[in-house]
Amino acid sequence: MSEPRAFKNPYPDYTGPGCAQDFFDMQGNLTQHFASCISSKISELLAVMENGLKNADPRDCTGYTGWAGIALLYLHLHSIFGDFSFLQKALDYVSHSLRSLTQRWVTFLCGDAGPLAVAAVVYHRLQKPHEAEECVNRLLHFHQSVVQGNGRLPDELLYGRVGYLYSLIFINHTCFAFDSLFDLIMRLFQICDAVLDSGQNLSQKNKIQEQTPLMYEWYQEEYVGAAHGLAGIYYYLMQPGFVVGEDRVYHLVKPSVNYMCQLRFPSGNYPPWVGDSRDLLVHWCHGSPGVIYMLIQAFKVFGVRQYLEDALHCGEVIWQRGLLKKGYGLCHGAAGNAYGFLALYKITQDPKHLYRACMFADWCMNYGKHGCRTPDTPLSLFEGMAGTIYFLADLLQPTRAKFPAFEV
Repeated sequence: MSEPRAFKNPYPDYTGPGCAQDFFDMQGNLTQHFASCISSKISELLAVMENGLKNADPRDCTGYTGWAGIALLYLHLHSIFGDFSFLQKALDYVSHSLRSLTQRWVTFLCGDAGPLAVAAVVYHRLQKPHEAEECVNRLLHFHQSVVQGNGRLPDELLYGRVGYLYSLIFINHTCFAFDSLFDLIMRLFQICDAVLDSGQNLSQKNKIQEQTPLMYEWYQEEYVGAAHGLAGIYYYLMQPGFVVGEDRVYHLVKPSVNYMCQLRFPSGNYPPWVGDSRDLLVHWCHGSPGVIYMLIQAFKVFGVRQYLEDALHCGEVIWQRGLLKKGYGLCHGAAGNAYGFLALYKITQDPKHLYRACMFADWCMNYGKHGCRTPDTPLSLFEGMAGTIYFLADLLQPTRAKFPAFEV
């Protein structure tokens, strides 16, 4: 019997408005006291992070574990608090990132598109249009190679096509990066066409068209979760206006989502890859905390209640098994798992989910006191402290919260 990967949840579950009154009102606004506690903890953790970053890897430019991720955190803090010093910090860190690009990967989280996209937005906010435009042009230079592929380019979020796709979404949401809306739409169409073609080709190659019209793999494994797998890819293919022809979404994406739903364990959790029978991982990268976004999007697009029911089951899995011994981070930690509750709160307006997010925030505010293991990059956005800070800041405006570098 393997050792449990999560701590037993010590918090009482939501029983009604009375148990949540110290955290938020019935309109979903955090109480002044709780918001003040969060802000104080953010300041405390930022000081620890800043001190530790003096010894961080100077060559890691990425959003996932490197300098672009720290820049993205400060850009987010500037959006939440409006403090100009946060924007200056974002500039400092993204400048560091631009000096050490991978020259290999083209995605937002693990490649060069992330530093360039973050830099474009930082420059835009600093009213430096020429510098912003230069970064956007460098980012768009990758577009054709992403669409055409080189035989090795996957389709997933961390290293593949939809990871580049997110970069376009990011800069479009935050600054006027394109000459026209038509330019952006055409680029999204082209990338999604390439993703659909790739998925159909693999399904045909594996002779599983009758089961699922689309299939994807990363390193010869058919991953399921948000980071490397089907859930993350289908989430983007279901975004309104990303795919040419509504019929293709219904005839290709919907049955593929249905196939993935059949992989669900009796617990409500999902395997890390197709064919794995071990119900172990409850992470954003592998398991219910990442699949939940695909299910909610499927409910929005197709209106099938079962998708929402399955998403609610994901929430139960996170509540029972989401306080991970791996730590407090986004990719495989309590902060990333808590975003699933916020996603459910936004779609249902049920205060139970906001309450659960607040309980996970309380856990995160006791950072380092539970005996969790230390991540490989303990201060980074996706493995470490920066991601926890990002979540806590997002909780201050729960209806606007989005899982960073992923949620549209």
